[in-house]
Amino acid sequence: MENSEQYLTVTALTKYIKRKFDVDPYLGRIYLTGELSNFRLRANAHQYFSLKDDHAKISAIMFKGAFEKIKFTPEEGMKVLVTGRISLYEASGSYQIYVDSMQPDGIGALYQAYEQLKKKLTAEGLFNLPKKQLPMFPKRIAVVTSPSGAVIRDIITTVQRRFPIAQIVLFPALVQGDRAAADIVKQIERANEIGDFDTLIIGRGGGSIEDLWPFNEEAVARAIVNSDLPVISSVGHETDTTIADLVADVRAATPTAAAELAVPVLNDEILKIKQMQQRLFQAMNQEIKFDQQKLAKVKESYIFTQPTRLYERYVQSVDLANNRLRQLSDSYQQSWLQQVQLITNRLSGKQISQSIVNQQQQLANLNIRLNQAVQTNINNQRQCVLKLISELDNLSPLKIMSRGYSYITVDDQVVKSVSQLQKQQTIKMNFEDGSAVAEIKEINGD
Repeated sequence: MENSEQYLTVTALTKYIKRKFDVDPYLGRIYLTGELSNFRLRANAHQYFSLKDDHAKISAIMFKGAFEKIKFTPEEGMKVLVTGRISLYEASGSYQIYVDSMQPDGIGALYQAYEQLKKKLTAEGLFNLPKKQLPMFPKRIAVVTSPSGAVIRDIITTVQRRFPIAQIVLFPALVQGDRAAADIVKQIERANEIGDFDTLIIGRGGGSIEDLWPFNEEAVARAIVNSDLPVISSVGHETDTTIADLVADVRAATPTAAAELAVPVLNDEILKIKQMQQRLFQAMNQEIKFDQQKLAKVKESYIFTQPTRLYERYVQSVDLANNRLRQLSDSYQQSWLQQVQLITNRLSGKQISQSIVNQQQQLANLNIRLNQAVQTNINNQRQCVLKLISELDNLSPLKIMSRGYSYITVDDQVVKSVSQLQKQQTIKMNFEDGSAVAEIKEINGD
């Protein structure tokens, strides 16, 4: 019968094998390539998944601290490059790789993270938001950049050369490293909180994608989008394009270009103002000349030169009305006389005499009525004529002057404002029945 002491427990065997894994120098640092399998992203936790190729699979674990350091988001089926160590998990007796780092296979991790964030923000529409207009004449410009780099010197030099009346305020920030993104966000928010700036410039010099990475962080992109100030992004050189460039209101190729976009050339603007001022003077002079010509034309009107012509037509109408009235009266009287004569010729004898008496009495009554009607008609027409004459008289400039008004002339020119008068100046006062010469002693305006 065999001795039971020759048999190992499962735990003892597992510990032995684990020990072999742990002390093997070839398994302490493994570089492995494979395809992510069974990957499900766990927020703020350790990540459990598998790596596989066409013929094999290995379990993998990446602890929270290591996973937070990678710049891209792993996805199911993605081919990756990982480093780590091989060990045995005693509880299940299975070996696995403990991943320390991970990057996409074939392209850089930072580039993969850049494309993923760009795709995410594109889907949200952040790149297509309406762009804020840059003010034409900024008074204060906030600049978020390193206080020791060439960026701030280039911006200050360019602004002082082009538009020296603008004030530059530096918000110093880290522009490289793991803490740079949070620092840039803090300074953007600080500039917006102060609130008395016209433009915000964010910039740094050129470098590798690793150097420029803070400007590809999602937090920086969202801070730029949420900025109330219009943002000019000037990160890297002309060939470098960051997420910050894509979400900014204006993208500048260089810090110098950013300063040129932020401010105009003061001398050019002064020249434009002078040119507009000259055009304004010319337009006003043309307008004044045109109004002077209209005034001269009005002054030459017969209303001022021959005011009596204003009611000549009405006087003629009154005369014609009187003539028609007399003709009508004569016509009526002649018609009645003819009828009386005809009736007289028809009558004879005593009856005729009596009839004549009656007709004469009737004729007398008719004559009286006729005369009364004619007189009434004449009176009515006369009242109409008098009313027309009164209305015409009220329209006459002479009538206005008869109520105590007069007008003043200097050298035969009508004075319309006290601004045309001077002390000790001789003026002519024109009244209805004549004129008088006076001298200006005092001038009082409104």
